[in-house]
Amino acid sequence: MARHKDRDSRILQTLGEWKQKEGSLPQFIELYSKLLRLQTGVKSRLAVPKPGLTDKTIADQLKQGLPLLRFDDLWLDWSLVQEQLRAVTDVLGEQLTPELGNAEALRSLASDTSSLHQVVRDWYQGLSLSAMATEQGVDEGLLTAAIQATLRPFLVAHSEALLPLVKQELWRRGYCPVCGGKPDFAFLDKERGARWLLCSRCDAEWLFQRLQCPYCGTQNHSSLAYLTDENQLYRLYTCEECRSYIKAVDLRKTESEILLPLERALTVDLDRQAEEAGYRAG
Repeated sequence: MARHKDRDSRILQTLGEWKQKEGSLPQFIELYSKLLRLQTGVKSRLAVPKPGLTDKTIADQLKQGLPLLRFDDLWLDWSLVQEQLRAVTDVLGEQLTPELGNAEALRSLASDTSSLHQVVRDWYQGLSLSAMATEQGVDEGLLTAAIQATLRPFLVAHSEALLPLVKQELWRRGYCPVCGGKPDFAFLDKERGARWLLCSRCDAEWLFQRLQCPYCGTQNHSSLAYLTDENQLYRLYTCEECRSYIKAVDLRKTESEILLPLERALTVDLDRQAEEAGYRAG
């Protein structure tokens, strides 16, 4: 796990070199870079307590399919959460359209401690933010994105502490063993070509079956397929039963370093191809 702790810094360095070479970055990559810089700054200020879980407790939870980190176990400095939401709002505000709502609504949420606590809890527990979005006067997708960008450094810090305690063979489920989040990227490892999933919330990685949909769980081989590019570096896994997809990179096909969180952004064309074919992100 140590190799992951400076991953965000390496991503920022890579993007900085890219920008220096090309003169500018694509707009969506520039937005990603700005948010990541904020998140890295916040994460450097965090002092997440060491987990107080015993080996037996961890094994029991994993066997029962329970992620290690319940919402009430999260260590959150709420003043820092509020500060981060305001900063995220300033970055996102540059991209807002009238249809999405205005940045002032998100800043108002950052100042409303009670509402912020509730929306963070609901988001973490996978509940709908529709009512809160309507109340705040912003698009639900925008609110979700803002909360996710705000909480990412906190969740990544927890993940770095907890993931080394996870015995991968005890899990192999379609949601994160640390925070319970859904995967949004995958990779095939260099050693065996085994498939691993990447959590959309805390960047935890966990082992998963090659022939199973991580979203609906089907193992019906006739419903599962993947498309690949001419270099066979990237894969687009699809499921006909739930019509979902997940992007993946085959680490056996490259000698250069692959920074997995960055690959989410660099492979947006795969998202476009999947959506045009009628699939949806899981």
